[in-house]
Amino acid sequence: MARDPAVAGLAVYRVGGAVRDARLGWPVTDTDWVVVGATPEALRRRGFKPVGRDFPVFLHPETHEEYALARTERKAGHGYTGFVVHASPEVTLEEDLARRDLTINAMAESPEGVLVDPYGGLADLEARVLRHVSPAFVEDPLRVLRTARFLARYAGLGFTIAEETRGLMRELVASGELGHLVPERVWAETERALAEPWPEVYFQALHDCGALAVLMPALAADGEALDEALGRLHRLPEEGEGEALACWRWARLVEHLEDADRRELAERLRQPKAFLALARQVARTRELVAAARLAPLDGARILAWLDGIDAWRRGERVAPLISLVSLEAPELAEALAVAWRLAAQVLPAALVAEGFKGRELGEELARRRREAIDAALG
Repeated sequence: MARDPAVAGLAVYRVGGAVRDARLGWPVTDTDWVVVGATPEALRRRGFKPVGRDFPVFLHPETHEEYALARTERKAGHGYTGFVVHASPEVTLEEDLARRDLTINAMAESPEGVLVDPYGGLADLEARVLRHVSPAFVEDPLRVLRTARFLARYAGLGFTIAEETRGLMRELVASGELGHLVPERVWAETERALAEPWPEVYFQALHDCGALAVLMPALAADGEALDEALGRLHRLPEEGEGEALACWRWARLVEHLEDADRRELAERLRQPKAFLALARQVARTRELVAAARLAPLDGARILAWLDGIDAWRRGERVAPLISLVSLEAPELAEALAVAWRLAAQVLPAALVAEGFKGRELGEELARRRREAIDAALG
């Protein structure tokens, strides 16, 4: 860093997640910097590109890492955007760190590796505690979700939320501030939490402080059903990461709900359409497994399931759902795999060649597929 001409002579510090995760031995994916004692004009002259709309953030001309001018924030409205930002050369590093949510995120490191830790972040890191920096925690309702998401990332390392911080989370919920969060931000935090190693603790932490009842009431309505749903989040048909992993986990989380509740949650959170689509497929598969436990399945019931998941146009959906069935009912999964293989061999083109068309084509196609499934079932 000392030989980097873009920052030569500037007081720059590595901050946030990079400092935290390096000391945890956790993979560091992004590095952010804070610049103390500088102006926007000074950074522009050095080739930095401004990208911040609400506060001065710049991209390094070579590394494209983010450099933010040290700033303070003052509450002036509702929600996570209701702040007046003040950035000037007079703002100190300690003042900048004071506006952060948790002590483990309020550490900085000089280019020479000297730790700046005015709020005890390292001690909390070693004690495995998520603790607020100051009472100003309650000024930003998004911090309720962020704290729960960090718990979803680090719970397996022994992290817990400090009891005083849990109290502030409950206070934030009681204040009604969560109602000022836009759906997109709630979903962004939730989707990220779903892809973390321990997503169940995200929803449990939100439930414990009352936030889940405000943000996702259909999930919070039945505590026993929620406990069962959280237990399913690691029982998935395939490995994945990012959005694909989040999508499967969400589907498992809401598979027990009524379809109207799943749809309401999707609209409330403004989810991508793929999340509701997969959730419905998983719910139909859950219903199939439940029916098989009551009585042997016939071709008509399995055909209805294949129709319901749009298997004939989207054949790639079938194998993962059969793998999901195998987690609960291996023998049923084997039967479904054979039934699908035989039914998929009944093609419309062959029936058209025989002279079928229109409504008769659809009826004959269904009949022959049903017969193929019945043959597979023996």
